[in-house]
Amino acid sequence: MIADTLVIETAASACSIALISVGEVTAYRHDSMARGHAEHLLPMMAALPDQGRAGSILVDCGPGSFTGVRVGIAAARALGFAWQVPVHGFRTLDLLAVMAGRALPAQDRFLVVTLGGHGEWFVQPFVRTDNGIIAAAPFQSLLPEAAITAHGAEYVAIGSAAAAYAAHFPEMAFLDLAPDAREALWLPAEMILQDAQPIYGRGADAKPMAPLPA
Repeated sequence: MIADTLVIETAASACSIALISVGEVTAYRHDSMARGHAEHLLPMMAALPDQGRAGSILVDCGPGSFTGVRVGIAAARALGFAWQVPVHGFRTLDLLAVMAGRALPAQDRFLVVTLGGHGEWFVQPFVRTDNGIIAAAPFQSLLPEAAITAHGAEYVAIGSAAAAYAAHFPEMAFLDLAPDAREALWLPAEMILQDAQPIYGRGADAKPMAPLPA
């Protein structure tokens, strides 16, 4: 049976993929790595049932690792073309916020803080509402000092730079979460991007040598 959705997550310091069918994760692979996503992704998919074949593809569009984002989207587009199935995207920070909401059900305010490029952090606040976890403001790429000044200590810090952020506020709770393809199962429809375009997060990083094929 072909799965409903193949999820590809390569935007952070891991490579994870999942097959989702009828609202459940039916297969999953995960490898931690600082680099080498391109070399690992296809062998990981080959180990999935039906080599990962699915009726649609969902891919992490960033912000995150410049190379990782491009690897994931390029693979998703190539597979979508080969299988003639739709390709959609999601944002890294949205996924982390949803993961935090599930991991910390008693918390209502989350600040996703992840490592960006050139010493900056990707930062975005989220709040829990009756309709679920929603963004309280657009994400920004900020130097640590600017991020701390802009957002303060009114949140639980989440993500790869959460500990570094919380170190400036002795009473602040934090959780070092990394994006996980399995957790895309819980993304609401409002967080699904109809077009999988890279989200690099910084102006200088948003100018690749050549555009990805349409």
